Order: sequence, then C-alpha cells, then structure tokens
Amino acid sequence: MPSRLDSPLKVTGQARYGLDHDLPGMTYGYVVVSTIAHGEIAAMDVTAATSSPGVIAVYTPFEPLDLRSPSTPMFGETWVPLRDREVAYYGQPIGFVVAETFEQARDAAGLIEVSYHERPALTSLRDGLAEAPDAPPSMGGEPPSLDVLAPDVESIEDALAASPVVVDRTYTTATQNHAAMEPHSAVAAWGPDGLVLHSGNQMSDMQAAEVAGALGLDPASVHAVNPFVGGAFGGKGQTSAPTFLAAAAAKALGRPVKAALTREQVFTATANRAATVQRISLGADHDGTLIAVRHDSWAATPAGGGFVEPTSHGTSREWYATQNLSLRQKMVPLNLPPTTFMRAPGEAPGSFALESAIDELAVELGVDPIELRRRNSSTAPPGKDLQWSAKYLDDCFRIGAQRFGWAERSPHGRTDGDWLVGMGTATAMFPALRFPATVEVTLRADDTAVVSTSGADPGTGLRTVLSLVGAESLDIAPDRVTPRLGDSSLPSGGMSGGSTATASAGTAIMVAATKVIDELLGLASAAGAPFDGADVTYEDGRVLADGRTMSFGELLRALGRESLSTTGSSAPGEERTKHSFSSFGAQFCEVRVHRLTREVRVSRMLGVFDAGRIINPQPARSQLMGGMIWGISAALHEGLEVEDSGRFANGDFAGYLLPVNADVPEVDVQFVEHPDTLHNDLGAKGIGEIGAVGMAAAVANAIHNATGTRVRHIPITIEDLLD
Repeated sequence: MPSRLDSPLKVTGQARYGLDHDLPGMTYGYVVVSTIAHGEIAAMDVTAATSSPGVIAVYTPFEPLDLRSPSTPMFGETWVPLRDREVAYYGQPIGFVVAETFEQARDAAGLIEVSYHERPALTSLRDGLAEAPDAPPSMGGEPPSLDVLAPDVESIEDALAASPVVVDRTYTTATQNHAAMEPHSAVAAWGPDGLVLHSGNQMSDMQAAEVAGALGLDPASVHAVNPFVGGAFGGKGQTSAPTFLAAAAAKALGRPVKAALTREQVFTATANRAATVQRISLGADHDGTLIAVRHDSWAATPAGGGFVEPTSHGTSREWYATQNLSLRQKMVPLNLPPTTFMRAPGEAPGSFALESAIDELAVELGVDPIELRRRNSSTAPPGKDLQWSAKYLDDCFRIGAQRFGWAERSPHGRTDGDWLVGMGTATAMFPALRFPATVEVTLRADDTAVVSTSGADPGTGLRTVLSLVGAESLDIAPDRVTPRLGDSSLPSGGMSGGSTATASAGTAIMVAATKVIDELLGLASAAGAPFDGADVTYEDGRVLADGRTMSFGELLRALGRESLSTTGSSAPGEERTKHSFSSFGAQFCEVRVHRLTREVRVSRMLGVFDAGRIINPQPARSQLMGGMIWGISAALHEGLEVEDSGRFANGDFAGYLLPVNADVPEVDVQFVEHPDTLHNDLGAKGIGEIGAVGMAAAVANAIHNATGTRVRHIPITIEDLLD
C-alpha cells in the first residue's frame, strides 16, 4: 500500500478535480468583476455582449439570477453575488456571462460597459487604526479584550512600569492570498434528483447546504461531490461565487454550466488573509521571567463585516506564563476583498510578532533565546486552571537544538566568505481541536471494508488516514479498506480545517468499527447462525469460538448477506472542561545574507513537533514541511500591494511572489511522538497548520542574528537590509 492512496492517481493525471468533468450540452460561465473599490453600479450595457458569438445569457444585478444569501451555523451568512448594485471592493463579482465556449464567454465579458456612482474608499490599514472599533467576539465566544492581572496590580500599564526590563515594539504583516493550485470553480448540472455540483471545497455537506439555501431548495436535492481538492488552506471553506453562479445559471438555462475564476480573479473574488498591525509589550525581570505581556492587534476586515484575524488571542493568550496579561483585538473595515481563515489563522501572523518580541527581549537581556522560552513556558493558558493535556515543548527545543547545532550559534552571527550567517528560533503552537464527525464503516462479503464520510481531502492525506485507522480499528490489512469521502450524500464528516480532520474522523471510525464488530458478533451467535449460541470473539478480521474461525466475509456469505454497515459519531465533549489542548513545536532556521547585495537565502530549516500520535509519518512530514516553507514565503516573499484605488498591484502569479525550488533549502522535520488520549481516543493532534506557525519569526530572528538589523514587518526585502 502506498503511503498515500491518491498518489498514483495524481501523478498520472487520473484524479478528477471539479473542472475535469465534461457533460453533454456543457456551457461555460465567466465572472465579471468591478473596477472600483466603493460605490454603486449605475448601469451595465450588455448589448454588445449578448450579441457576441456563442453567448447564451448575461446576468447582472439588473437582470439577476435567482439567488439569496444562505446562512450556516459555522460561518453565518455567506455573501452571494448579483443581489444588489453595491460595490464594496475592487474585483467584486458583478456579472456572469454564459456561452458555448470559455473563450466566447470571456471575450463577451470584456464587451460589457459598466458605469458607477463612485464613493470614497478606505483602502489603507494604517489610515484606519485610530478609529478602529473592537472586534466582535470570536467563534468560540471570547471577547475582543482580555485582562488577567495579579491581585495587587491595577492595570497592565502598572505591571509594565514595575518591570525592570521592557520591550515595546510594533510589528506588521501583509495581506496574503491562499494561492491554491486549483482555482475556485464549479461544474453544475441539474437532473431528475436535483443539482449535482463538482467543486473543490473543504466540506461537501456544508457546500450543499449553502447552495441549497442560496437557491431556496431542500439540502437533500443538492449533491456536492469533491473527492479531490487542489489545495484550500481555509480559502475553500465557504462556497465561492462561481459555484453559486454556475448552479443558478444551470437551473435557469436547463444546461450544465462550468465556471472558474481566472488566476487574477482568485486574488479578489474570493478571500484573503488580513494584513495586521500588532503592538507587543513585554515586561520581565533581569533573569527573563515574564511579569507582563500586552498584545494590541489591529486587523483589516471587509467594510461590510467579516472574519477578524485573531492574532493576539491566537498567541499571547496561551503561549507564555505571566501574572499579568492584556489583549486587545480591533478591526479596521476597509474597501478590500473579504478576509477569511488561512493556514494557522491568527497564529501565523501573531507568532511573527510575539516570537520576534521574545527574541528582542532575549537580546536585551543577553539570554539564550531557547532558555528564555523555557523559563516562561506555560503549564496552562494564563488565567485558566485547565492545564495542558500533554506538553513536550521543552523536548522539542532540546532535540532541535542538538540536531540543528544551536550550541555553535554566536550571539552576533558568523561570516562565511561574503555571506553573513545567522540562526533563529521560535515557538510554534496551534490549538488541538475536533469537529463533530460521523463515519460509516461497512464490512463486505469479499472480506474488504469501506470507510465513508463526507469530509474533504484538500491534499492533506485524509483519504489514506481513513484507510489506516479503519484497518487498525477492524484489525485487518490497510489494503483491504476502501476510503470514500468528498461527497455530501455520505455521513457528515466535519470540515477539513483547523487541523481537525484526523482527530475528528479518526475517532468516529473507532466508534463505528466497535459497533459494526459488535453487530457482526451478534449475527454470528444468533439462532441458526454458524456460531449459534457460542461465546464469540473477533481478532484479525475473523470471528472465533470453540476452536472454529471464519473471516467476516465468510460469515456474511454464510448468512446470505452482501454487507454489514453501521455509523459512528464523535464530537468534543467533557474533556474540554478538564484540560487545555494544543500541538507544540520548535522552529529553527539558518539564513545567509550577502554582505554587499543584502540578498537573503534560507540555508537550513528544522521543525521539531509534539503533535500527539502520527498516523502516517511520510505525509505528516510533508504537511509540516509545506507549512515551514510557507513560513519562508511569508517572511521573504508574500504580500499583496494595495494601490490607493483598492486594486491589488500584484494580484497574479507574476507579481505575487511565492518560493520556488531554488528558494527552499534543506528542510528537516522531527516528531516527538506522545499520543494524547486525553484529547481523543486516537491520540492524534493537528499537524496541518502548526508548520506555518513561528517560522516567519525564526527567519526574521536569524536575519537579526546575522546582520544586527531588526526588521519588524513581513515580507522582508533587500531594501530593509541596505542600512
């Protein structure tokens, strides 16, 4: 069995993604987007477009499709295009052209003339800081402000004033795009049983519910299918504009519709990671013991409201022990595309600020950065009585320091010819979470099993995890287990997000497997069955009693049955009232900065992670490597440049920089494997996002070690180091 079941299909091009589906009578849709950042559409002249060759229909807010805004418990209301004439950002979907070919739809879209009543637009995060309101409560209900003070301390300002050493700095992070290889797209077709959607998404049953809500349908009449998703990272959690438009147009026209955003449109017509400004104040004793931590954060949000990047709550809320803690989370509404979850939302940008500040404190005190972190490691989030269920962060740093050669690090770097060489480190943490999930386990008469759930696999390896956990739970070989996923008609498997899929679906598999084995044993010992009245047991995929044995397939055949199925469900429970849960890691980075050109090259990376039980080591290592490379990308490459007009100056793959092979050095990943059965029976915690946490700070800290220059914003450019 390969380490990833989908590898042969993907490398040979046999894996069918949403746009790979071609249906009889297919039509093609093209999304039209706005060219102003704020205002109202005054008119749209579609005369030339409708008379263009091959054009079937043109939809606008003046001649809209039948759509409404759906709402889900997880995300609330989802914005749907063409419902009004308001424009809130540059690149907003405002029209949809359907034609016989993609090229005809695209060319016709270019003929539409749009006039606007333009209004002033706020597009600068800096300009909105002074008037920024408090953010709303988080999805978990946490308020935007939090103060935990020692009994004799009246304010965080007093705690900082009483601290012998204070570091007070401001850090900024840029707007980022998910940049998944597969653009947001859909193929929609109506049949006698309703709508069938082929569209990459992180949760097929929620996509079916959202589309059903937008069309005013019973969710059972929408069948969302996405067995393969070409990357998501949080950007395909909610249903995207082309899916809504294709579904509604297919219904209106009575023909299948295929629609995909262009690469440039992906940068505006979906959602991005918000830019942030973060002020961190650390007060400490001369030995480095933290006395006070203040973390004030401002994050860009869309003008109409939306997701707020929880940078302060995602890091300073939990990472370090301190008697005095103050957090403030504010939002800056801007006329920019929506913001949403992106790999390690909150923790990725928040860790750049916090871990840079911790490094600055270490330099100020003359203390080794690892030792400073060790001295202040939290046993529980400050202000909470719930200790970490399992925390081996000190082991991560100890093993990482030895493996990386940290003892050879000089406080002022070293030189190697024309290169200045430095080392940096940072803590990585990401909450260990679970979503409710249900899985069906089926035993078949041919001695194979099927594990089925609606959950999605956006490249994370969930398909293989289902097979491995199913095989272990049923005590059979993995190659006898067929996983099925990415289909809204299957039991609801939760969302592939928040690094939750393995813990959520895996625990549900264990429940379902126990139930199906119990039912199998009941059938085996029933009156007239092969083991009538016997005391039966199960082992190695076989039923045993009184020296006799039958495989479950043989038993099912003897009973005249083709299969036996049960479902099992799991969800977070009372464990959340007893412990705090997180994955932990230590990030290490070595950089080389040319002394003349100031070019930065990352030369080595190491991540050591405590993430509970590792189900499938090779893909797990790849997931963490991908996150660490994302850290290089955030530190040195990625950042959307916003023009005053609200247009992204580099909203394409030519201008939006991403690391390529030449930018990626030796990447080493090590596990400190301690199953956390207090979190879930499987013992697994999340790995998908923690790899991206802390690495950008480790890069910046290494650059400071090499050059003495502290850069407090990302991405870091050559110009930042010329002084």
